[in-house]
Amino acid sequence: MKKILLFITVCMVFGCKKSDQQFEALKAAELKLQNNLENYSTVWEKIFEDRAIDLINLDHFDKDVTVVTADGDIQGIDAFRAYYNNYLLGFSDAEFVIIDVFGQGDKLVKHWNFKGTHDGEMFGIPATNKKLNLYGTTLVEMKDGKIYKEEDFFDNYSFLNQLGLLD
Repeated sequence: MKKILLFITVCMVFGCKKSDQQFEALKAAELKLQNNLENYSTVWEKIFEDRAIDLINLDHFDKDVTVVTADGDIQGIDAFRAYYNNYLLGFSDAEFVIIDVFGQGDKLVKHWNFKGTHDGEMFGIPATNKKLNLYGTTLVEMKDGKIYKEEDFFDNYSFLNQLGLLD
């Protein structure tokens, strides 16, 4: 009987230790995810609300930050900033709303809405003065709490059609 009690006690002690370690690991992972979600959402909201393109910097973005596009990857802080600045220059009344953002670890998914009047040049396209209301999704990769990679998905046909660029 003593051996059985000793066995149960040992199992409980070691089992609890493992359980505590698993709990701490899960707690750390959840905290990391919450920090990633908060950092990510806050920086993008400020960029569009305050038209603060300079927030695309080493404080918030990895030095090798990348945006994946159909025409090839755009890499580095300056190129990334120039790419997204097209939206601010092309739409003086740009509204960018994050509808939802969720994830696991360093991988996030953002559902968004972009609205505005195309009243400036954007990606070489002259102003059309047409209204745009576009929904999309972005796959995001974080690295050490900073934005490392983004890939946007949206209905390009709707985008071009709303701007009056399709026959």
